[in-house]
Amino acid sequence: MPQLSYMLPTILLAFAASIAQAELRSFDMTIEEVDLEVAPGLTAKVWGYNGQVPGPLIHVREGDEVEVNLFNNTTLSHTIHWHGQYMTNNWRNDGVPDITQKAIEPGESFTYKFIAEKPGSLWYHCHVNVPEHLGVRGMWGPIVVDPKKPTALEKKVTKDAILMFSGWNSEVANTYGKGGHPGEVLDYFSINGKSFPLTEPLRVKKGDVLRLRLYAAGNNVAFHTHGHDMLVTHKDGLPLPEPYHADVVPLLQGERLDVIIEMNNPGLWINHDHIEHHVSNSGKAPGGAVLIIEYDEIEKPDWYVWKDKPGNPDFYLTESLSKGYGLFNTEAFKGKAPVVEEKPRRRKKKSQN
Repeated sequence: MPQLSYMLPTILLAFAASIAQAELRSFDMTIEEVDLEVAPGLTAKVWGYNGQVPGPLIHVREGDEVEVNLFNNTTLSHTIHWHGQYMTNNWRNDGVPDITQKAIEPGESFTYKFIAEKPGSLWYHCHVNVPEHLGVRGMWGPIVVDPKKPTALEKKVTKDAILMFSGWNSEVANTYGKGGHPGEVLDYFSINGKSFPLTEPLRVKKGDVLRLRLYAAGNNVAFHTHGHDMLVTHKDGLPLPEPYHADVVPLLQGERLDVIIEMNNPGLWINHDHIEHHVSNSGKAPGGAVLIIEYDEIEKPDWYVWKDKPGNPDFYLTESLSKGYGLFNTEAFKGKAPVVEEKPRRRKKKSQN
């Protein structure tokens, strides 16, 4: 008993510290009908969380209480499913229409509340008519939950990036209510809502320890790196008991992998989905799910398309992930409000009198 009395203050301090570190994080989000440029020559009608694809990054800490006020500004019903979260004793916030809640109708809102129990690379998406809303209308976004106790490998990371893969069907891209049917052929493929050459270079320095958070949001993926091996450390947010090296990693739709790459081979390196037709735009290569890893140290050749161009340093959410906790919109992911064509006015007939 004396030993327990001695340890009690330490236990109470640890408990108080854990409570103090968990915070209530409240965010407002909307769903908007926008037109998204996916590739040169392809614009898709999407329902974007906060008018963007991917939706805004939500970055919180394990144990935080998360509150999201979602407003539906579209003409159809939607929800948010918090893919990967446990929702312990909280099933009514899982976001599945007609099972955990009624879908959010046009002009209405719903407040989701949950504890960020599960750490890691998680995501959210609409659970209404999933094949269309998630599959070809861009209704998904990342939620990253930092663990209270990161692994030794995670502690080495100096640069963080998010890659969300998806596919598109140009035949139905401009018509809401179509798409996502069994056997449908996708002919455009993207990273963070853009197909090459609209993807941005990921700029690094020699010595960086780069973590890529890979999300198969809309289709299966076989991600391949040139010039580097990946160390696969996490699957679906959970640390692997035995991380392994690979230069191609497969992901089924909905899966996530965290991979760590040591930036030790300066150059310009292509990285891409290794499924053949996923690196073309409607069958024309190069295109699709392609990005360039660009080392700062090397001299760029004159013919290099990104030579002397600033680019967008947050295209892979690297800057947003470094800003701490919160909800982060990304201007590069924003769609445009659809143009409403005005019907020509009829001229009034002049009176014969």
